[in-house]
Amino acid sequence: MRAWKLDDFGTENLHLYDDVPVPFPGPGEILVKVAAASLNYRDKAIVDGIYAPDKMPKGLIPVADFAGSVTALGEGVTTFAVGDRVTSHFYMDWLDGPWRETYTDRQTGGPLNGGLAEYAVISAAGAIATPAHLSDEEAATLPIAALTPWFAMREYGNIGAGDTVLVQGTGGVSIFATQIASALGARVIATSSSDDKLARIRDLGATDTINYRTTPDWATAALELTGGEGVDMVIDVAGGDGLTDSVRAVKGSGMVAVVGFLAGQVSAVDLMSVIWRQARVQGIAVGHVRAFERLVTFINEHEIRPVIDSVFALDDARAAYARLDEGAFGKIVIKVA
Repeated sequence: MRAWKLDDFGTENLHLYDDVPVPFPGPGEILVKVAAASLNYRDKAIVDGIYAPDKMPKGLIPVADFAGSVTALGEGVTTFAVGDRVTSHFYMDWLDGPWRETYTDRQTGGPLNGGLAEYAVISAAGAIATPAHLSDEEAATLPIAALTPWFAMREYGNIGAGDTVLVQGTGGVSIFATQIASALGARVIATSSSDDKLARIRDLGATDTINYRTTPDWATAALELTGGEGVDMVIDVAGGDGLTDSVRAVKGSGMVAVVGFLAGQVSAVDLMSVIWRQARVQGIAVGHVRAFERLVTFINEHEIRPVIDSVFALDDARAAYARLDEGAFGKIVIKVA
């Protein structure tokens, strides 16, 4: 089969091979003919060597999120049949319940092989039936970018009508957060450095927008938009020292859902802001299978369609990574089959 492999860190070490053996599904596993995969910042961070580098094997087939159809069943699999359309789940073993650090050893796209190949093996228990109204390209965007904000808002939080959620930027997670929060009946405040992107995210459900280039103190602007009260939740994709601004923007007992590290993996947080607001700073590492199933039901009910920035051919995977680095509006998809 054709597959991209990361032979060492750095985009120059990402190579396309034509003769990689097709994997064989073991007990409890399924073989998926990959139709499409989608990129997350995590995928770029792995290539760059800044995401758990000690766990990443040489020759890794990257990219965590993908969708396709079942072509073979491992021993004991009864939940799927050959021909079923399925979407991957990020963690092969986190089916439900509280987080355990051992789940990091079984992540698709590193350290386990991912979806930037014509075939991939995944656990049947860690696969989701693809929503019927979505194409494979659309479904491939769900596992990380959609489940992460859903998990923050519905598993750790109780976001609903009358609440306010602030999203940062217009990447995949923030776009899905806007669509989901809006469908839940919440008010959405979106930040970006582009007025054009802010206009586009309004069309997806954002009720208020802040250009952080012209308004650098966006946290104060968010407070002003909420009458000085603050928002119920910030979906923080940036991390870094800007985490303090996210804390400043939440109301008393509000939550900062830390889901990314675009601005850095280390933060100097103003603890007095945390204490005075009695704010919750909650790390979100995607979510479990049960939450993914609930998300798919919600997406079906509300007929939410993912926003795809661009689609690349398998041969052009490096160009897809470059587009991710530029800053996309929504998701970047690589069409495999």
